Amino acid sequence: MSKRLQVLLDEAEFRDIKRVATQQRMTVAEWVRQALRQARSGVSTVPIERKLLVVREAARHSYPTADIDQMNAEIERGYAGGDE
Repeated sequence: MSKRLQVLLDEAEFRDIKRVATQQRMTVAEWVRQALRQARSGVSTVPIERKLLVVREAARHSYPTADIDQMNAEIERGYAGGDE
């Protein structure tokens, strides 16, 4: 089932949106739907508490590290197929 959404815009903003929609060969309504979908897809559905828990858990561990220049050199040698 479709639902109607009313959004009030000032004239200049509507004119800009209409111009962009026309350039993309779509109606203002379709342009707005696509913009809302795109905005919604950028929103995380993972609660911030869960993200913080994962970061705190990871921080408790000790991971192998190396000098960044050494790591980059090893990576490049791997790409080139060279021996270590």
